[in-house]
Amino acid sequence: MELRHLRYFVAVAEEGSLTVAAEKRLHTAQPSLSRQIRDLEYEVGVPLLVRSARGVELTESGKVFLDHARLALAQVEAARDAARRAARPLKQSFAIGFLTGQEVDWLARTLHVLQSELPKIDVTVSSQYSPDLAEALSRGTLDLAFLRAEQGRPELAYITVTQEPFVVIMPSDHRLARQERVDVRELAQEVFIGASDIAGPMRTAIETYLAAQGLEIEPAHRIHNLTMAMSLIASTRGVALLPAYAENFLPWSVTSRPLAGEPPTIDLVIGYNRTNRSPVLETFLARVDRLVHKPGIKHPGTA
Repeated sequence: MELRHLRYFVAVAEEGSLTVAAEKRLHTAQPSLSRQIRDLEYEVGVPLLVRSARGVELTESGKVFLDHARLALAQVEAARDAARRAARPLKQSFAIGFLTGQEVDWLARTLHVLQSELPKIDVTVSSQYSPDLAEALSRGTLDLAFLRAEQGRPELAYITVTQEPFVVIMPSDHRLARQERVDVRELAQEVFIGASDIAGPMRTAIETYLAAQGLEIEPAHRIHNLTMAMSLIASTRGVALLPAYAENFLPWSVTSRPLAGEPPTIDLVIGYNRTNRSPVLETFLARVDRLVHKPGIKHPGTA
């Protein structure tokens, strides 16, 4: 008994016709196929198929034999695939995470840095909140992330890629939208939407800036992501200070204006786990100057 006998039998059983199986599936002559089936039945020792005017039907023995034939063929396919995988090395995986929205500006640049490595690696990309990205780096489920410099993560190293200025986000028909630049003191008269503890670095940057301006503004609402911010701004007619990348995601009902004077900024950093020995990560870090003009490794809690 050979594998071709099993393949022929399965084809005939599934098509229910010697003619159809021969012409459309096996691309062989029907007399030759019939002979192969007879040889198989002779070796098995019992009839497997019953010929009729409607085609062929499985005998009870044929039904049992079909299950085993399919299993045998599946195992042969699995053995072939396993042998082929063993003959070539598996691709390395490299997982990149982005603070939601930052992939618009940074994914293409990151892949360009890794351009020579891409044929040899499998890249996965995810989008999450900054604290979740830091947790994923710590657990090792991400190799690299674009995020905020989260506190309390001594196992992580950060490289600053840019300092993003804050802008004022408001409803499109808001009175402040008529101005080219907004004096921050005017925000004290508005429904102010601040950052929550989940967006810790952003909250710190905003509150430090307001304090430096001599302002004490108690937020009416607090947000920790762009989607929540846009919804609250539109529904409450409030205003918010958000990093400038938020301008990539403004709906028609919301607009932005720069601040008058020197705006506050917030660092966007590349984060990675110090214990990560990924060769791809090492390659990326060796080339990071292509992404960052003046890279500098920073750690949580340092200036």
